[in-house]
Amino acid sequence: MTKLNDLAPREGSTKNRMRVGRGPGSGKGKTAGRGVKGQKARSGVAVGGFEGGQMPLHMRMPKRGFNNPFRLEFAEVNLWRIEQAIAAGKLDAGSAIDAEALIKAGVIRRSLDGVKLLGKGKLQSKINLTVYSATASARAAVEAAGGSLTTTKKEASAEA
Repeated sequence: MTKLNDLAPREGSTKNRMRVGRGPGSGKGKTAGRGVKGQKARSGVAVGGFEGGQMPLHMRMPKRGFNNPFRLEFAEVNLWRIEQAIAAGKLDAGSAIDAEALIKAGVIRRSLDGVKLLGKGKLQSKINLTVYSATASARAAVEAAGGSLTTTKKEASAEA
């Protein structure tokens, strides 16, 4: 029976901390492995992109482009992937298929801002899909297989 006061880590699983600045015999005495003098030999140094007062490279480079903070990101699914999940028995073609069903079947990891259906591959099964949006070829393929496709995307209104 092991007692709490007898507990110790496995042999060789831990190493002792390197104690620097403890004399020449230690192998890490005097400069303690920091080289000599200067800013980097001191403690608390954060040089980063500093170039001694010269304008740093990342600030000299021209800035390009724009990242829209309001952009939407979609989980994209091709027809062949849905057909593959139905063939494997992970999706039921008879019931309604939406983002939640696709996640449960392992077709997508997360729905992000919605699911976009792409038209790559063939679809043999008759399915009822609900997605955010779909390409024209994907819509045609679902309807050709006898299924229905519902999109939740709000169409831009023509009020101009």
